[in-house]
Amino acid sequence: MKLATIRLGDHRTAAVRVDGDQLVEVGRADVGAVLAAPGGLAAAAAADGPRHPLAGADLAPVVPRPGKVVCVGLNYQNHIKEMGRDLPEYPTLFSKFADTLIGARDAIRRPVETEQFDWEAELAVVIGRQVRRADEEQAVAAIAGFTVLNDITCRDWQFRTREWLQGKNWDSTTPIGPFLVTADETGPRPALDVRCEVDGRVMQSDNTGDLLFDPVHLVRYVSTMVRLNPGDVIATGTPGGVGHARRPPVFLKGGELVVTEIEALGRLENRVVPEGV
Repeated sequence: MKLATIRLGDHRTAAVRVDGDQLVEVGRADVGAVLAAPGGLAAAAAADGPRHPLAGADLAPVVPRPGKVVCVGLNYQNHIKEMGRDLPEYPTLFSKFADTLIGARDAIRRPVETEQFDWEAELAVVIGRQVRRADEEQAVAAIAGFTVLNDITCRDWQFRTREWLQGKNWDSTTPIGPFLVTADETGPRPALDVRCEVDGRVMQSDNTGDLLFDPVHLVRYVSTMVRLNPGDVIATGTPGGVGHARRPPVFLKGGELVVTEIEALGRLENRVVPEGV
């Protein structure tokens, strides 16, 4: 099953189920509310409401206000090597705030304060049930499904200190969507092709099966520290090919079309524009 959150106007949103070329409202304001509601995904699968065409739908972030966005750095071997680092023993974690998130076709707002605006295509895990200190079985059951995310980064701010948060948390920079694809369609450890293009040039191309720490491991690890709730997101890290690691480096200046795509999950198409436009 595929779910999305669409904008309806008047600041209203609706969670919808993809049914061919139609979107069927399932009675909740967004996908996060679906996951938190009694019945969760099963209720969404059975619901029948107003319909909208998929073509041209105004897609909001698939989970507009997750309680937590936990991000993983250095999780593909080729990216770790291109950044000049050793393979980590444990996941490298940082947080992202909900105000960074944008929809699948929204503009990426390039801050005036950065000269090193970079792309990072990622598989994102969406949590479907509350879990703490998950074992293997509990971690698998807690994964509602997967979506696509691009962790756009201000590298010059990221590397001001040893902590990365300030490079990762700029308003309206992080597309997520277009759909939540439920884990029964992909399995809990999907091996899916992931790629990022900038103005038609392939910058990243890899497969999520090459993750050093897979989604189940990450749910177990993160939930050891903090309770994971329905709608929370874990961004699993990016493969090689980021602009910062290229020689010479390549960064987003404004006007570029960034396309982020993961096999079976969908495609983000986001134009980079100056903040305030």
